[in-house]
Amino acid sequence: MVDFCRPPDESLLARMCRVIDHRGPNSRGAFADGTAALGIQRLAIIDVEGGDQPIFNEDRSVAVVLNGEIYNHESLRRDLEKAGHRFRTRADTEVLVHLYEQYGDHLVDHLRGMFAFALWDTHRQRLLCARDRVGKKPLYWTRQGHRFSFASEVQSLLQNPDLQRAVEPHAIDAYLTFQYVPHPMTAFRGIHKLPPASTLVVDSEGEKIERYWSLDYTQKTDGSSAELEERLLELVREATRIRLMSEVPLGAFLSGGIDSSAVVAAMAEATTEPVQTFSIGFADPDFDELKYARLVAERFGTDHHEFQVQPQALEIMPRLARHYGDPFGDPSAIPSFYLAELTGRHVTVALNGDGGDESFAGYGRYGRSQLIGRLDWLPRQLQRAAPLLTPALGNGGHEGSFRDRGRRLAHAIAMSPWERYCRTLTAFDRDRRSALMSREFEAEVSDAPAEDLLGRLWQSSRAQDPIDRMLDVDINSYLPGDLLPKIDIATMAHSLEARSPFLDHELMEFAASLPGPAKLNGSNGKAILKGAFRGILPDEVLDRPKMGFGVPLAGWFRNELRDLPAERLLDPAASDRGYFEPHAVERLIAEHQDGHADHSLRLWTLLQLETWHTEVLEAPIDSEERVA
Repeated sequence: MVDFCRPPDESLLARMCRVIDHRGPNSRGAFADGTAALGIQRLAIIDVEGGDQPIFNEDRSVAVVLNGEIYNHESLRRDLEKAGHRFRTRADTEVLVHLYEQYGDHLVDHLRGMFAFALWDTHRQRLLCARDRVGKKPLYWTRQGHRFSFASEVQSLLQNPDLQRAVEPHAIDAYLTFQYVPHPMTAFRGIHKLPPASTLVVDSEGEKIERYWSLDYTQKTDGSSAELEERLLELVREATRIRLMSEVPLGAFLSGGIDSSAVVAAMAEATTEPVQTFSIGFADPDFDELKYARLVAERFGTDHHEFQVQPQALEIMPRLARHYGDPFGDPSAIPSFYLAELTGRHVTVALNGDGGDESFAGYGRYGRSQLIGRLDWLPRQLQRAAPLLTPALGNGGHEGSFRDRGRRLAHAIAMSPWERYCRTLTAFDRDRRSALMSREFEAEVSDAPAEDLLGRLWQSSRAQDPIDRMLDVDINSYLPGDLLPKIDIATMAHSLEARSPFLDHELMEFAASLPGPAKLNGSNGKAILKGAFRGILPDEVLDRPKMGFGVPLAGWFRNELRDLPAERLLDPAASDRGYFEPHAVERLIAEHQDGHADHSLRLWTLLQLETWHTEVLEAPIDSEERVA
């Protein structure tokens, strides 16, 4: 924290650290100089004995705390030593203070890693915060009068009794739309997320945020398919190899999908000991991928561990809400949380396959959008008329039926490419939100619909290929808003560090330079990635349909957990919040339970919002026990 009017509250700093002890249980460090105070909970991985933070430059005029890893720290250290800088530790954190002395705020341009750091310059009375290029590591901030505070989790900021816990209505609208709160918003008015690839400078004049990196989809790489596949294979191997630096036990998440399997293959090639792999599954075979994970584990001789999620897993809903801080509605947080718990019993670092879908067009929505887009040559009037044909399909038909799919296809034809893309990402589209919300709450958020957030990204993208444009928007919205916080929070809740080779920025830059058909060839997503790993991974893994990290909520809410939605969502306390019309919630529950529609994702979204209210927004300030 920084306070330009009075010495910062060091007892508050201690409480802010204590409540995120799970993120770094090995040591706690603090620094204060009368204007600024930095605190850190360290998860010791590099220079375990000598790398405690904060870390300083030679004359202690610059102090830094780091959450994350700088994978190219050794080469940076060599260059800095040649330039005359002196190091006291072997920790990757120390390169930051010397890079700042050498390059100022442009130090971020030299970093290859995942990071959120805060650096205090005593001489200039100036705080520099930064976040890595894709947003692997979080950074929240707020200003309360003359005090500026920042943290890795919202719970730390909530330790300040002066902070007013007021809801940001537009964040709730965005949450209902996307199942997460997009940056720079949080669900708390006055608390913000620093966007990925951004620096934040705080001085006596105020705050200034600048973006320092973005992907370029306009410059395309030439080469034969074989040459591009070979280059991709090299980059995946290198991105994996540099993420193996560790002085503590290391393993990998293994879903049985292409991305995590490719990472395990690269790990097995780069190490002499068997890789420890960890998988999670369900009793419902439609959601279970364990057999594919076992194929990969057998292929590479890994030391394999498995866990199966049961319906009772929803008992962790309060814990999820407290750790995520914001409402978070992605149900795959459930298996992610349990997978992290299983993995954390054995290792301290786990590699994963996150990011492959967003760079190589792995989601089914890319292919579906491209398929429907082939009709865009039709005159716009004909496209707009397509929904008028839906009465011919007749009434009735449950969600997912032939009639329902036909109606949705007709409406998709009438949409613009942007509207089609946005519809694939929404839990509650605008019409559904309007039907659900109270008139008062709808009026409060109607001036800036959540879809406009993605619309601005779509319009500002320089990508010319339709697939590239979708990837560009995903990497700047869904990836840092949903996928990355899901894994960061789940892993750090169990003192486990997650590393993602496919999120290496050099690998992502190469992927952005590939022509669209190399990534999505017809309906074949990840075409070049599959080609690169053909003969290395089992064909059963490369050729199977994508499953995703789904959860069998639909069945649970009709059977084992049938009573849960009504108990939580129709409770008077929930109804009194004023967001929704109770009869609309009742209808949602009834339609799901009688099989007329699959509203499981929407019900889960509402359940997590209600749990956030009781467990976070309205919870008293106490201690780390509430988060654990």
